[in-house]
Amino acid sequence: MEEELAYATVTFNTNSVSSHGKPKHSEVIYSTVKTEEEASNTDSVTSENEKKAPLSLLPFMAGSLGIICIILMSVVITLSVHMNTVTSEQERENVRLKRQKQELIRERDRLNWTIRVILEYENFPVNNYCPQKVCKPCLDNWLLFESSCYLFSESNYSSHWMTWQESRNKCRNKTADLVVIESRKEQKFINNHTKYYHDDKHGYWIGLRKNTTKTWTWLYERNLTVMYWNTKVNDAECALSLPGTGRFANWQKSGCDMKNRWICERRAFIKPY
Repeated sequence: MEEELAYATVTFNTNSVSSHGKPKHSEVIYSTVKTEEEASNTDSVTSENEKKAPLSLLPFMAGSLGIICIILMSVVITLSVHMNTVTSEQERENVRLKRQKQELIRERDRLNWTIRVILEYENFPVNNYCPQKVCKPCLDNWLLFESSCYLFSESNYSSHWMTWQESRNKCRNKTADLVVIESRKEQKFINNHTKYYHDDKHGYWIGLRKNTTKTWTWLYERNLTVMYWNTKVNDAECALSLPGTGRFANWQKSGCDMKNRWICERRAFIKPY
């Protein structure tokens, strides 16, 4: 605790005097001390000054913090805009690269397709497929449908008609084979390009016949995936496509030695997109 201070006046007498006499000489010594009240007043002033000092800094600090917040917000917004821009550019670039990759894959597949077609020939007829150095998917007189080329026999002379096996040999000599119908769209295409001739029993040989187990199969033992038989039933072993009958019910069972027109099919030289 702080010691209490007081003002006091001390008088020293050098000579004896009576209680009623006036002192001849006296020395007065003043000692300055602080009273408790003055000390308390001083502490209060000091405390108030200390409080006023931080309060006077608050506006400055608040303004500084506000400026800092604005700067930080500006930086965040700028970075966000930049990141969004970069992200958008990267997404566009990814889309472009994916599209380019898909195009390259398609080109690779088409090139591999063409190479396989060339390898099917012992002597590839480059001048027939690529006259004037511009290649085409099918040879002259062949019709393109999806990824195959088709040749329809059109002769009206019976001497040009052939049995099922002769027709197949004719197709194979052209590096092709009798047509194999594998979809409703292909069936419709075939039907649209066959013509009625001679009578309603004559048609176009297709690559469908009974195998050794008396089961109807396509060439190379491929199973039937679609069937478009007409209502007539017989025990013949080879199949014709009859023109002029129902579009989706015009397969006719016929004797393999009967002479008819034929339809050849082969892979297109250039695979369509």
